[in-house]
Amino acid sequence: MRHRLKSMLLPMKDTRFAKLLLFINGLVPLALLLWDVYHKRVGANPLEFATRTTGMLTLLFLILTLAVTPARQITRLNWLIKFRRMLGLFAFFYGFLHLVTYVWFDRYFNLKSIPGDVATRPFIAVGMLAFFLMVPLAITSTDKMIKRLGGKTWNKLHKLVYAGGVAGVIHFWLLVKADTRLPLTFGFVLLLLLVHRLFVKHYPPNSDRPASLLSSK
Repeated sequence: MRHRLKSMLLPMKDTRFAKLLLFINGLVPLALLLWDVYHKRVGANPLEFATRTTGMLTLLFLILTLAVTPARQITRLNWLIKFRRMLGLFAFFYGFLHLVTYVWFDRYFNLKSIPGDVATRPFIAVGMLAFFLMVPLAITSTDKMIKRLGGKTWNKLHKLVYAGGVAGVIHFWLLVKADTRLPLTFGFVLLLLLVHRLFVKHYPPNSDRPASLLSSK
């Protein structure tokens, strides 16, 4: 039991293969979406199908990004943090596709009509806010930007991801109108992640606990 617990706490030496699997699986939903669009399996309203799908994928990857740190803290598997950047970039990628879908198929690239549409439809305004909150996070996701900004500044900036998540959930909730079960589910999971972050901030775990646990076995 002792050796098994120790092996779980050891860092993963090489995550390249795991990152490759994550990258491939992150693109699978896009491939399935394109496949369904090509074979006309998207229902009577292809625009709504594509918009809803890319929007939900954005929220899903955003939630997964936020879940990495709690998962690392709970499981003590510190190498999980190596996947957070890719998950965050996938959230931005699908958010960008969500925006492009709107600009292309709803506005037909008539950029002058977008401000008026944003002003008259609140859910679009909130969605725009959610996306633009993710832009600085994507831009500063590289190692060079982390060094340039400094760890503390970078961490403060990347707390915007929570604001982006909240705005994304509100955008989804305003969009669906009637059946709000799915956006409320996303909101509940996001709330749990926020509560966990606040709990750890005010009641930090004892860093000596893993060592004492191992020594007592």
